[in-house]
Amino acid sequence: MSLIGKEIEAFTAQAYDAKNDEFKEVSEQDLKGDWSVVCFYPADFSFVCPTELEDLQNQYDELQSLGANVFSVSTDTHFVHKAWHDHSDAINKIQYTMIGDPSQQVTRLFDVLNEEAGLAQRGTFIIDPDGVVQAAEINAEGIGRDASTLTHKIKAAQYVRKNPGEVCPAKWEEGGDTLEPSLDLVGKI
Repeated sequence: MSLIGKEIEAFTAQAYDAKNDEFKEVSEQDLKGDWSVVCFYPADFSFVCPTELEDLQNQYDELQSLGANVFSVSTDTHFVHKAWHDHSDAINKIQYTMIGDPSQQVTRLFDVLNEEAGLAQRGTFIIDPDGVVQAAEINAEGIGRDASTLTHKIKAAQYVRKNPGEVCPAKWEEGGDTLEPSLDLVGKI
């Protein structure tokens, strides 16, 4: 079942706030008020995951400039996130919040739990300030994601939110032409 257009459900989890080097509690309320990117991944101390999280960190400043907070989530604990942050050159660069989900509550709410393995799938979600999911991408375990695509998706989602009645076509760039769906456009694109 798709989460697109649905408000995120209530949850509470412990997290490692890498920017401030502290543990904190995170809830669905932390994903509201601003734009949020939530990036689920299978496991700490693994192979593809650190490349993805480092890539996400490389986009962090631009995502922040768009008003987007960034959260990563795995079924590891917040303690394991801290240990990984302290011992991996790639993960040590991270400045965003790393949510621990050993109970699998958050992973289940976003419908990205691999039940057999007990691990999160590679799911990425863009959530608007009202807590509504605007974009989702889920990849197979062996396929890493490209975080640079997130900035384009957030810009498009922000544009559509500010401009009701307009939509962004494929490969839309900020400042580019948009479409106004109407009977006049049917069959002419």
